[in-house]
Amino acid sequence: MSEIELRNIIKRYGDGYPAISDVSLRIAEGEFVILVGPSGSGKSTLLRMIVGLEDITEGDLRIDDERVNDSAPRERDLAMVFQNYALYPHLTVAENIAFPLMLAKGQYSKEEIDERVNRAATLLELRDHLDRKPANLSGGQRQRVAMGRAIVRDAKAFLFDEPLSNLDAKLRIQMRTEISRMQRNLGVTTVYVTHDQTEAMTLGDKVAVLKKGVLQQYASPQELYDEPVNLFVAGFIGSPPMNFLPVENVDGRLRSPFGEFSLPAAEAEKLRGAPQYLVAGIRPEDFHDAATLDVAKRGGGARLSAEVDVTEWLGNEVYAYIPFEAEPAVRKALEELDRDLDGEGARTQVVAVLDPSTSVREGDTMELWFDPAKVMVFDPETGENLTRDPENAQRLAAESEAARQRALERAKSQQAATV
Repeated sequence: MSEIELRNIIKRYGDGYPAISDVSLRIAEGEFVILVGPSGSGKSTLLRMIVGLEDITEGDLRIDDERVNDSAPRERDLAMVFQNYALYPHLTVAENIAFPLMLAKGQYSKEEIDERVNRAATLLELRDHLDRKPANLSGGQRQRVAMGRAIVRDAKAFLFDEPLSNLDAKLRIQMRTEISRMQRNLGVTTVYVTHDQTEAMTLGDKVAVLKKGVLQQYASPQELYDEPVNLFVAGFIGSPPMNFLPVENVDGRLRSPFGEFSLPAAEAEKLRGAPQYLVAGIRPEDFHDAATLDVAKRGGGARLSAEVDVTEWLGNEVYAYIPFEAEPAVRKALEELDRDLDGEGARTQVVAVLDPSTSVREGDTMELWFDPAKVMVFDPETGENLTRDPENAQRLAAESEAARQRALERAKSQQAATV
């Protein structure tokens, strides 16, 4: 296990285009870090710079406090798992897994190679497939073979470049679990690139959110979800994504297209001196059909009246889609955000994830209930989250690090027990 540190990393191509702009990250020993962002955000470029497949224009890349900017990929001792598996079709599963050991001629005995291959195959449930060729394997099995080739090297860190993007949805979920289990069992430092925020939230100890080569936020998944620093992070993290409502700040009350509501005193105080027109962020799961709530709860929150355009029944929940018109003062910000998030049109509708007991259907006018304490408010010009709670963010970061350390200690204990 190793520590990887990026200090003010810049990648500029020949035409002067900055693919990566001044990114600094510290990836601790045994940490699972996700690089996430839309297409063109620079996440794969950053990964390739770490492994040595892309030159660094400016800044320092350090592995175990040793500067490796000019070191060849093989000298960095990092194991890379590619999107397309990169398996040799004429070799068996066992030979593919053993290939990096065979390249180090004379460094490993046949017995040691067999022992490492069998250990990796057992961990990845490939023992029954060692004599098969890649063409006879499923996509998930091929990906496990590629992972096995990384495991046998005992490398300083594992690097994954969108390894699940070629798999169907069911296999992605299965492989996500296997990668997480493998990383915890081995306790190895891991950097993982994906455009799928669900993978980022379920796999990572920390997530680095990138936008056009610029690091937006580097934090635990829960901190990103509960305390995003700006509109982009708030919109990117969460599925379905956060709703953004144009609101007018009128004497401490927020006037939306569906009615007015007030924030709790502490949050309202943060808006003192804020612009008149703002963006309120409400997560879809924080909306409820007021008619399905008990009377006591119904009186304790805020309610907005809205006409439902479309509903989708998913069995365990109902999605209600409610269109609105944005004020010109914030429409530009919402349209720009939608483009940044790879959207296909302006985000001018609210999505409410409702309990399946709701009777709301298309064309109905309903009352949406929500807790104002869960509302985030953003400046449409700067994108800044005006209601972010730095103290809560620090608490979430400390809890996440404590959980990671416990998992790392368990992995070390298990490794010691098997020696």
